[in-house]
Amino acid sequence: MKTVSREQRNDMLLNQPVSRAIPKLAIPTIFTMLITTIYNMADTFFVSQLGTSASGAVGVIFSAMSIIQAIAFTLGMGSGANLSRCLGAGDEEEGRKYVSVGFFTAFAVGIVIAALGLSNIDWLVRFLGATETIAPYAKDYATYIFYATPFQMCSFVMNNFLRFEGMAFYGMIGMVTGGLLNMILDPILIFGCGMGTAGAAIATAISQVVSFAILLYMTMRRPDAISISVKNFKPTLKMYGKILYTGFPSLGRQGIASVSNILLNTTAGAYGDAAIAAMSIVGRFVMFINSSVIGFGQGFQPVCGFSYGAGRYSRVREAFWYCVKVTTCILIVLGVLAMVFAEPIVTVFRRDDPQVIAIGTLALRLQLITVPLWGFIVMSNMFTQSIGYGASATIISVARQGLFLIPALLILPRLFGLLGIQSAQAVADAFAFVLAWVVAGKVLKRMKTMEDKI
Repeated sequence: MKTVSREQRNDMLLNQPVSRAIPKLAIPTIFTMLITTIYNMADTFFVSQLGTSASGAVGVIFSAMSIIQAIAFTLGMGSGANLSRCLGAGDEEEGRKYVSVGFFTAFAVGIVIAALGLSNIDWLVRFLGATETIAPYAKDYATYIFYATPFQMCSFVMNNFLRFEGMAFYGMIGMVTGGLLNMILDPILIFGCGMGTAGAAIATAISQVVSFAILLYMTMRRPDAISISVKNFKPTLKMYGKILYTGFPSLGRQGIASVSNILLNTTAGAYGDAAIAAMSIVGRFVMFINSSVIGFGQGFQPVCGFSYGAGRYSRVREAFWYCVKVTTCILIVLGVLAMVFAEPIVTVFRRDDPQVIAIGTLALRLQLITVPLWGFIVMSNMFTQSIGYGASATIISVARQGLFLIPALLILPRLFGLLGIQSAQAVADAFAFVLAWVVAGKVLKRMKTMEDKI
């Protein structure tokens, strides 16, 4: 691949038409998100062949994995977005500090999470919603996930650094290589070596360590990338404040989603392992659809943050609406296709359990009704986060899978039983869209005022 200088990347981020610059950055991030989601789905698929309880275990531990990813994204997005704004403002020295502080903090936090998780694993799987029959599988799966936590967190952080510097392609190489390796190792370790759910977790752990090694090489060895250095690890309370303020929407989005998932597992548990397994399958597939939107948004963020740092407010607004239009069109197409093939999709994961298929098919179709709204919700979150409006971004980020989903899961099942669980996400999506429209609209108007003053 032809090497692009930092000056050329800066010119692309600031001057190239958004309809060209954003797709260039978005294609690698979309591919990365899709592969990451596919290998998560691969875990669900292969483990599901072991039985309904084993399938439910992956869904239960996914809540813990989401929390780990949420913390990693908080540090990665927070330090990465600040890096992007520093580069846009011409302050590379300050940007180098954000890179080193983000990396070493993520590794230290990962070690703490791993130690706490492994020492409290019995209590943890119960807390996450595991039933008596699911718990043994969940413990096997969680153990190796925790061993790899520091490497997983640093991988997400470094991927964000490369992405915010306009080098999403190199981040893609690290994440995709690990994802493909995971899909290869899954059947070998689960069935060939007879390791069961533990084999799926070991495959995931190995893939995360490999991704870490590749991303570290890309960050340290590429001359056009800002490298990690102990001498630049100069954390201050002000710096951590900026990182957390900018990155908190990611913690809010994924952290609150984990809380909702725990509540979902607990609520669905009243209807048996089949309900937990079905909702787990639906959740993984819906994440696959949503990953295309998130990937496109991650291509938008460097343009957004860099342009905002340079005072190019009209370009930020233009990029935002361009992304909303493109992602909405993509979601309509994917939503219609998934609606038509909903039953075959669920059947692929749990062919031998008619109850799982029936519950999952209806749940998937109900969630797909609000698919076209996701583009505006996600882009509003990423737009406000990239320009440093942490409070607005956090409100939007927690809306869809927290602020509205948690009440829906508490109220609707009491009124409609299992149907309430299956329809809760669609109801939450509708309310989240209205909230995002109000919050993002105010920020866009404020930016227009700033633009008029220039």
